[in-house]
Amino acid sequence: MASYYLKSFDRFLVAIIISVVFLLFSAIHGNTDEGFSINLIRRTSPKAFFRQRLRGFSAMSTTQAPVSAYLGEHLMELSIGTPPFKIYGIADTGSDLTWTQCVPCKSCYKQLNPMFDPIKSSSYKNISCDSNLCHLLDTGVCSPEKQCNYTYAYGDGSSTQGVLAQETVTFTSTTGASVPLKGIVFGCGHNDSKQGFNDHEMGLIGLGGGPASLISQMGSSFGAKMFSQCLVPYQTDVSVSSRMSFGRGSKVSGSGVVSTPLVTKEDKTPYFVTLLGISVGNKYLHYDGSSENVEKGNMFLDSGTPPTILPTQLYDRVVAEVKNQVAMKPVVDDPDLGTLLCYRTKNNLPGPMLTAHFEGADVKLETFQTFVSPKDSVFCLGFANSSSNVGIYGNFIQSNYLIGFDLEAKVVSFKPTDCTKNS
Repeated sequence: MASYYLKSFDRFLVAIIISVVFLLFSAIHGNTDEGFSINLIRRTSPKAFFRQRLRGFSAMSTTQAPVSAYLGEHLMELSIGTPPFKIYGIADTGSDLTWTQCVPCKSCYKQLNPMFDPIKSSSYKNISCDSNLCHLLDTGVCSPEKQCNYTYAYGDGSSTQGVLAQETVTFTSTTGASVPLKGIVFGCGHNDSKQGFNDHEMGLIGLGGGPASLISQMGSSFGAKMFSQCLVPYQTDVSVSSRMSFGRGSKVSGSGVVSTPLVTKEDKTPYFVTLLGISVGNKYLHYDGSSENVEKGNMFLDSGTPPTILPTQLYDRVVAEVKNQVAMKPVVDDPDLGTLLCYRTKNNLPGPMLTAHFEGADVKLETFQTFVSPKDSVFCLGFANSSSNVGIYGNFIQSNYLIGFDLEAKVVSFKPTDCTKNS
């Protein structure tokens, strides 16, 4: 759900939305120098469906109908203000701004929980347009009251407008312990689009790499500038939780770990890596169809986009090879599924296994990670295509991997993990 103005490349046709909704509840362990963990708790699993939608320049935002807008997202619980006020926002590694809907909200989407009222917080402080903090976002503008106003738009047409402010952000453990971070820059949204968000979402938590993100503002407060996540697979029982961790304690290590370099680009928000190719079974498909070296940083990892988005030329070859290796006829008579590759079967497909070949890291993907069920007795390949040469590594295929983002060593690490037992 990265911001519209941060992207310098064409965006993606997102064809898949599946119901994978989690709430993040803090579970701090050890001291803050070692970091802390947050449980990802599955909240609900309504019947899912597929629909096509065009995305502009954003990394994770999507156009969604009210019934489906929350599908495929992960909701992170934290508190802002003094006294602490709980908010639930989309955990988004593809954008920077953390924001929540605030009173008064002139034009906002409906949310189930009360809105944050800055007047009731003793630690709330508007940012002056003369402050350097106002320039953390390119869209910070001065209001007649000399406050720093912002507009943050996403490629699906959704947006938030409001005031940039500073607040105390508090992570709360299940045992009652708390870790406050003072002076965190966030957006107090007073005019938020009704498209793209649903009533469970109170805003968005920006976990990208840009200067305004929560990760960047945390810095090394918890021992190191790193974090990790472990997402349970789709259709896991709603009572099972997984984990997101921050700081030194989030380091991914041990047997089975593979790592790939993070690639630095002008756009600091996305976590770019280099995908060399994809194997379908034993058939290797080069990223650009040739044996030449690929462009560095041709894909980024996105916790807010459910499907994996591939350049059309690679997507077409992957689909053709999957068809070649699956001994069933694809669904061709269901208009709800569009052009997606789908099969009618009561259980997920037995194969083939796909392998994502990153620079220095081969990540094997079982069919429960690559095929998802939008309706009863139908399983579809959880990939979509894009005219862009830069792809997205979506959250479906991130499941059952402990994925660590080490922003100091500039690597992303993958460790096969049963995330249903990583709570």
